[in-house]
Amino acid sequence: MISNFVEELQWRGMLHDIMPGTEEHLLSGMQSAYVGIDPTADSLHIGHLVGVMMLRHFQLAGHRPLALIGGATGMIGDPSGKSSERNLLDETTLRVNQEAIQGQLARFLEFDSGTENAALLVNNYDWMKGFSFLNFIRDVGKHITVNYMMAKDSVRKRLSEESSEGMSFTEFTYQLVQGYDFLHLYRKYECTLQMGGSDQWGNITTGTELIRRIEGGKGYALTCPLITKADGTKFGKTESGNIWLDPHKTSPYRFYQYWLNTSDSDAEKYIKIFTFLSKEDIETLVSAHREAPHQRQLQRKLAEELTVLVHSEEDLENAERASEILFGKSTSEALKALSSELFLEIFDGVPQAQIAKREIVEGLDIVGALSARTGFLKSNGEARRELKQQSISVNKTRVEQDYTLSENDLIQDRFILLQRGKKNYFILVAE
Repeated sequence: MISNFVEELQWRGMLHDIMPGTEEHLLSGMQSAYVGIDPTADSLHIGHLVGVMMLRHFQLAGHRPLALIGGATGMIGDPSGKSSERNLLDETTLRVNQEAIQGQLARFLEFDSGTENAALLVNNYDWMKGFSFLNFIRDVGKHITVNYMMAKDSVRKRLSEESSEGMSFTEFTYQLVQGYDFLHLYRKYECTLQMGGSDQWGNITTGTELIRRIEGGKGYALTCPLITKADGTKFGKTESGNIWLDPHKTSPYRFYQYWLNTSDSDAEKYIKIFTFLSKEDIETLVSAHREAPHQRQLQRKLAEELTVLVHSEEDLENAERASEILFGKSTSEALKALSSELFLEIFDGVPQAQIAKREIVEGLDIVGALSARTGFLKSNGEARRELKQQSISVNKTRVEQDYTLSENDLIQDRFILLQRGKKNYFILVAE
């Protein structure tokens, strides 16, 4: 059964531009649409998620989604939204990246359902690698004028007086290659719609123009807004770089924390875009959040839904437990249950001091551990005052002045967490 895909995108804030007649075309029966995915890394990052979510909503609406890995276009570089040319990749790297990306897409799209609208993964390198330059300019290039190509925003901005870089012929031809992708998919899979970010409108409409001029057919275009953050910083970026879907590049804990730390205004926008929650559920959540924003219900739900979607229920539980350790009332047992990797990740940036493991095994008095041996506190006198005021904890357990650190305090046989008050941490590393 076909549902209204365009209507779904509209209420979720995921619709920017749409070619006239697209909605009616999609309601007339099952159609095929594609989104191009840049394969320049062996993982997707959250900047790719909008396009992937569009494909999933398309499949849920009863249509067939095609995920196009841009192997050929990845060898060229899309000039849209960029001020300079990017590095080009070799075929081996692109194939490795494609395999990794397909595994991640399988968490969102049903490829092996056996149904008519099962998702399909394609790579434009497969049909471009045997296409000679002479054949391409004869069979494709002659149908699009230079005037038409120059009028595209992505080209005009790069050729303007403000751009010192200019653009290479390679990049200039990008829209023709992408346009040919649409034509090829139209011919082979009866794909009639291309979707992408709003900066892709020019490239997409080049494809619809090729379909019209060469095949006498009708192609459609639909774009979503480019995702921004309310504070003006770039979505999907942190000080340490991209937020990746690969757990080895961005751990589930950091992934969870990124969404948990979303601002209120961004959370209201993201909950619609990045989850499959119903309109009614989202409206209820937003209303509850506005009444008690300090409880951060929206951010928690957003982080929960996405962590399970991209990773797993188990990863979510570990991330929540780790967050509770850092920000809530946790126990020594919970700390000791952490892996060394997760412990270091939670307390990333916390000052450390190395100490001989022998000293811990033999017993190290808490005053010395707080001051002379580590420098966590300025003096023994300050250490004694803090201990007397019961503001010192070892592995989340309050201790007094007569406490002695021992081998039993070691987390993963290596770490001891010292804490003053609620937010001042220090790590002893036994070597």
